Amino acid sequence: MQVLRIAAVAALLGAGPAGAAEWDIDPAKSWLGFKGTASGTAFEGRFSRWVASISFDPAHADRGHVVVLVDVSSAETGDRQKDETLSQGDWLNAEKYPKATFEAKSFRFLGDTSYEAVGTLTLRGVTKHVVMPTTIEVDGARLHASGHLDLIRTDYGVGERTGAQWVGLKVVAAFDVTARQLK
Repeated sequence: MQVLRIAAVAALLGAGPAGAAEWDIDPAKSWLGFKGTASGTAFEGRFSRWVASISFDPAHADRGHVVVLVDVSSAETGDRQKDETLSQGDWLNAEKYPKATFEAKSFRFLGDTSYEAVGTLTLRGVTKHVVMPTTIEVDGARLHASGHLDLIRTDYGVGERTGAQWVGLKVVAAFDVTARQLK
């Protein structure tokens, strides 16, 4: 099922760069989440529904391409009140903006397994250029990648009417993905 969803994403957004390896995410070993603070207390959550298309070859990292589509209504923190609030209008506004999109248009090799994913993040209809620190390890037909992106929620219109004394402005989006190479 995941392969079909990735194929659909790739078809919608265009094929990856010529010669780059295509990867299929193992959903049982992968997650996409976020961390923040509310009333001075740290919390974290995950998105349970998302798909990704990955084209990456460490020998040609600058040609790498990743597209991640996230169903924002699937945000889960384990706190029913937070989960209901996150989908509402002032926050992620899942009804009006059901998807968030991250697109890495290239990768910069920094040494060893360190890269920067260079691209855009679109959330609540706002698109911003981002550079995400990422670790990528390729071992034969297996890829393991992890990274994080520090965001200011109000830059994307998230919770603009709620002051930082109640909900911290900084949010960390993070991921950990294991994938196998498609043949």
